Amino acid sequence: MYNNEKPSVATFSIIGVDPKTGEVGVAVQSKFLSVGSVVPWAKAGVGAVATQAYANTSYGPTVLNRLEKGFSPEEVVRSLVSEDDHHFFRQFAVIDCLGNSAAYTGEGCHGWAGHQTGINCSAQGNFLVSKETVETLVTTFEKTEGTLAERIIEALDRGQEVGGDSRGKQSAALFVVQNGAGYGGYNDRKYDLRVDDHPEPIKELKRLYALHHLTFYRPEPKRFLPLIGRTLHIVHLFLRNEEYLFDYATADEVKRALRTFLLEQDWNNRILEDGRLDPNVLRYMSAQVEAIENEKMKKRTV
Repeated sequence: MYNNEKPSVATFSIIGVDPKTGEVGVAVQSKFLSVGSVVPWAKAGVGAVATQAYANTSYGPTVLNRLEKGFSPEEVVRSLVSEDDHHFFRQFAVIDCLGNSAAYTGEGCHGWAGHQTGINCSAQGNFLVSKETVETLVTTFEKTEGTLAERIIEALDRGQEVGGDSRGKQSAALFVVQNGAGYGGYNDRKYDLRVDDHPEPIKELKRLYALHHLTFYRPEPKRFLPLIGRTLHIVHLFLRNEEYLFDYATADEVKRALRTFLLEQDWNNRILEDGRLDPNVLRYMSAQVEAIENEKMKKRTV
């Protein structure tokens, strides 16, 4: 009998790779505090690992080291299982930068536990409501367009919708690496976002992803939008909610308040000299305005 002193990381996750861009990463959700500090591991140009259930965190660096030496995911999985006396209680998945993957689910994992590999991905989970979660993770990833981060977050969200962790929700994480894609190009860490304790961790992870994208990625100036019509209206509503403006404001007052807000957020490069606005900022503001309006609607119907 395995005498484990640490709680089981009952969870579901997806590891994936985009062979065209070289991005590789992990998205995970669990009824477990700070799941991002345990499950996801990745190295640019090498691959990714998700280690869960009674997680052996040494699997992370060990797997990446062996992949880098030329071992296949299948060989790595077989070797770790043979070396670990407690492998019956482990669950882990491995993918290399070419999209080859392999996974293992020990017989001692709780609840519904299993995994499924797909095209450039692998999904795995334990303590789940049903196998539909991992099936949905794979099919969503394969059918969704966009960046690797967008695809694995969307897969995670859909996996939760069909059941997810049978114990509930608490934390989530996104970890994606790509050669030279970190801040300033000094490292490979493209996304490292964690929601450690939240009633809706995947929704919060999606919010953080949008905020990260808004902060670090600027579209071409030709895509910027003039501050007129609906764009001006949304910006006004957002700035009013944030107490930068009153209910009534002229277009010039909205523009001045917008520049103040962007400067305070360190987003001053998101508006051009001619007043045109980054569409990502507008998307962010629109989502915030919609969330507030939905909350007001709920209160009125109670």
